[in-house]
Amino acid sequence: MSKWVRVPLATASWVWGMIDSAVHTALATDLAFCGDVKIHHIFCDVPPLLKIACSDTYINEVALHTASAIAGLCPFVIVIISYVYILSTILKIRSKTGRRKTFSTCAAHLITVILYFGMINLNYNRPSAGYSLEVDTLVSTLYCVVTPMLNPLIYSLQNKEVKGALQKLLNGS
Repeated sequence: MSKWVRVPLATASWVWGMIDSAVHTALATDLAFCGDVKIHHIFCDVPPLLKIACSDTYINEVALHTASAIAGLCPFVIVIISYVYILSTILKIRSKTGRRKTFSTCAAHLITVILYFGMINLNYNRPSAGYSLEVDTLVSTLYCVVTPMLNPLIYSLQNKEVKGALQKLLNGS
């Protein structure tokens, strides 16, 4: 990827992150909190914050769903479209072994992407009426901890030496 592609993409990511954070922070300053103002969660996130607010959170929820659609759904759709192209290219590979090897690498990545975006979508696009702090914590853990841990593991298992060492470990030899 050239510098002329990398720099604008990185800049857009940073700018979007700052704008998104500023909007949610500004909207949160108008919320009223009463009673227990402690967030029982692994990190301070918008859904748990809205759960403990005792004022109307409609505007905050609309902003959350809008930002989620832009920041979550758009990249996911782009990844899926790129995988349609990748899959069509894989199917054109004449060698059965080459096709299987390429598909296994892509499938591992696609599973990670689906898990990541699926959990984020589930976390940020649930109605407030069905909100459960326990489910939210589990979902947040899945996309913040488990998915990043899976990525190197999945790609390591493509390596023959790592696969052999794992088989030795599992077989007890």
